[in-house]
Amino acid sequence: MKKMKKYDVVLLTEAKYIDPKSIDWYTDQVLTEDNLVLEALSKKGIHAIKKDWADKDFDWSSTRFALFRTTWDYFHRFEEFDKWLNQVCIQTRLINSIDLVRWNMDKHYLLDLADKGIPIVHSYFIEKGSEFTLRNLMDHTGWEDAVIKPAISGAARHTYRISNDNLHEIEPVFRNVIRHESMLIQPFQKQITLKGEVSHIVIDGNYCHSVLKKAKEGDYRVQDDWGGTVHNYKASKEEIEFAENVVRSCEEIPVYARVDVMWDNNDELALCELELVEPELWFRKNEPAADALAKAIEKMI
Repeated sequence: MKKMKKYDVVLLTEAKYIDPKSIDWYTDQVLTEDNLVLEALSKKGIHAIKKDWADKDFDWSSTRFALFRTTWDYFHRFEEFDKWLNQVCIQTRLINSIDLVRWNMDKHYLLDLADKGIPIVHSYFIEKGSEFTLRNLMDHTGWEDAVIKPAISGAARHTYRISNDNLHEIEPVFRNVIRHESMLIQPFQKQITLKGEVSHIVIDGNYCHSVLKKAKEGDYRVQDDWGGTVHNYKASKEEIEFAENVVRSCEEIPVYARVDVMWDNNDELALCELELVEPELWFRKNEPAADALAKAIEKMI
């Protein structure tokens, strides 16, 4: 007899968002977002709970699905997370799928999308163990103003803007990181400080809503971890078509996606990143989006 599942869906988070003892503004946002998803699932009669992905006492075979939400420590614990993925994908179904997650965790996926005709911010990858110096990279690319970041990362971890003026300062950090992981370098896009970056939320292949992210004065990082701000945004028809086309270019249509787009140095739309693992989806900016996600999950169930 087939074993009955105790839960329909487990929302995946990290330990600090399970019953936090103190709640600052950032944690409050996380809890608000997760609660909106839990409420939307509950309205569909879907039994859902929230668990730390690294909870060693939880039986992952007891749930039909595991939904990535706020596993924002995984890129600091990647080896542990990678081993967990190998096990959990045998015990339950992941949302998004294990194939999409593995593909999307590493920013090399940008090259796959570029091969399919998606305009991306030009990206040159430096593989782990490379002997390249930052001086070599600047000479090789011909760029005078650039950004480097790890191929597996989030929240602007080890992201640096580099130019001839600061290569000597960043070089030791770069040498340390490249010993352990791959990185990429991109030409700095000046529009990020002028227009910002737009995140388009796509649920089950259909555009849902957008937010505009702007860096604080004097910075270029739009994440709120670095003082960035989030604003309501009305996407144009061109932008919506761009976002949906990015999603359609995946090997399978993801249940949820965040398509981060900027205007490049030619003032054309370009993909910064496609987030399919644990993106912030700003349900608090558009609560019906949580219902759309619940509907997509209901269809799977």
